[in-house]
Amino acid sequence: MSAFLKFIEVENFKSYRGRTVIGPLKQFSAVIGPNGSGKSNFMDAISFVMGEKTNSLRVRKLPELIHGASIGRPVSNRASVTAKFVITKADGEQEEKNFQRSVIGSSSEYRINDSVVPPATYLHELEKIGINVKAKNFLVFQGAVESIAMKNAKERTALFEEISGSGLLKDDYNRLRHEMQAAEEETQFTYQKKKGIAAERKEAKLEKQEADRYARLKQEYAEQQVNYQLFRLYYNEKESRRLQDDLISKQQELGAIERRKEEADEVLKEKKRVVGKMTREMAKKEQEIRDVESEMSKKHPMFIKAKEKVAHTQKKLDGALKMLEQARRADEAHQSDIKKLEDELHEVEAMMASFENEMAGESKKRGTNVHLEQNLIQEYDRLKQKADAMAGKYLINLDSVNREQKSDQDLLDSETNKKAQIEENYKRNESEKNEVLKRQEKLIDHIKSSKLALEEQNRLKTELSQDVGSSKERILELQSELESVREQLGDAKIDKHEDARRKKKQEVVELFNQEVPGVYDRMINMCQPTHKRYNVAVTKVLGKYMEAIIVDTEKTARRCIQILKEKMLDVETFLPLDYLQKKPLKERLR
Repeated sequence: MSAFLKFIEVENFKSYRGRTVIGPLKQFSAVIGPNGSGKSNFMDAISFVMGEKTNSLRVRKLPELIHGASIGRPVSNRASVTAKFVITKADGEQEEKNFQRSVIGSSSEYRINDSVVPPATYLHELEKIGINVKAKNFLVFQGAVESIAMKNAKERTALFEEISGSGLLKDDYNRLRHEMQAAEEETQFTYQKKKGIAAERKEAKLEKQEADRYARLKQEYAEQQVNYQLFRLYYNEKESRRLQDDLISKQQELGAIERRKEEADEVLKEKKRVVGKMTREMAKKEQEIRDVESEMSKKHPMFIKAKEKVAHTQKKLDGALKMLEQARRADEAHQSDIKKLEDELHEVEAMMASFENEMAGESKKRGTNVHLEQNLIQEYDRLKQKADAMAGKYLINLDSVNREQKSDQDLLDSETNKKAQIEENYKRNESEKNEVLKRQEKLIDHIKSSKLALEEQNRLKTELSQDVGSSKERILELQSELESVREQLGDAKIDKHEDARRKKKQEVVELFNQEVPGVYDRMINMCQPTHKRYNVAVTKVLGKYMEAIIVDTEKTARRCIQILKEKMLDVETFLPLDYLQKKPLKERLR
């Protein structure tokens, strides 16, 4: 749609007396004049009809716009300016529309096609054809270009807003901007709510999946439990059959052991009879030993006396042996002396024989007997007597020593024989005693081994009976222990999984504390009740926000969410303190 100003009709307006019609633009110069006279009045008329305010028309009051009012002689009590526009519509059809503004007394009147309209409607209709009075997009007043050139950027921006009409929309813009911010906040809240609902839905979906998975696992667990029970029953039955077989084999072994025991009992009885016989013989031998001991005790004084006598005799024998040795040494000395004397005697006899032979030879030569001189014969006889006396003395001593030595030798031989006989008797008695003691020890060892073997057989019998009786109880105990171990293993796995999850969540909080300022901690760590009895109530109230992370602002929460996406971590819930809506507590509930 386009509009064309056809002409302007002025009536009693300032310097225009009566009615004046200003035609197309080529007539404006004639109206204004060659030197520009009447330009301001024309501009006032145009400004007036376009709805300008009074201060823009260079008057203080509207009645001053009537022709002659400036000199106190108004020609009328009213004045008007009418602008006629030719409007071409989109379909090519043309329409003429008259915009008239009148001054009647001290008031102003607006007409469109001779119809009185309010000022707002009037200005709105002008805006429809592209004339914005407030933006001054139709007329350029005197000095406007210079004033625009003198303006700074901010003032030019304000002027541009005023010209473009955006200044009129400032209030609406601010209102709509606030509404937009509120809508954005509402949208953000709705988005967060939607996101929360989506998260809850996702969580519910995960919970449903977890529940379905739990139900499926529970069903599988039931099936596996049935299989497990069947497995247990199978292996219990198999174990029972094995135990039955073991029991039968053990019973057979027990029967064999009992038969061996019976045989051992028979052997034991035989051994007992032998032991009884041996015991009787041993008792008899012991009686004999006691008799011998009593006899020995009786003969002990005699033995002591004989022993003392033997000792005395031994001492005498030792003395005799010493004396014999001394006598032997004296005899050897005497024998050596006798030998020497005999040698001397032989030498003397040989010398005498040789001398006699020599003398006989000389006598034969001489033919006379040699007679010794008397003194030589006497010396010879004296020496012979002395030699006979000394030889007789030594022979007497030798005979006495020989007699003593013979008597001592006889006594020594008799005592040696007695000692050898006594030692022989002692050795024989000692050997008999050792034999009896050895036999006694052997019998005692045999009795002990027989008793131990019997006790071992009884113990084996008892153990087999206990094993056969307690095998089922042991199976039940092992099964209960297996169940307990499995339960403990399941609890340990759950605890391990929970510890790993808690550790991972703590690592997430530590990561946020390192990289983003304003992250405090998880709700569960910051909400500590005053007493343990409130734990369940606090847990119920917090609900799904127990593991939520508390941050100072929404911006911090967004940064944390970005880090979660970058690190590809699990979903977390954040509670920004500037975004939370606090509700006052009900004092009656305290």
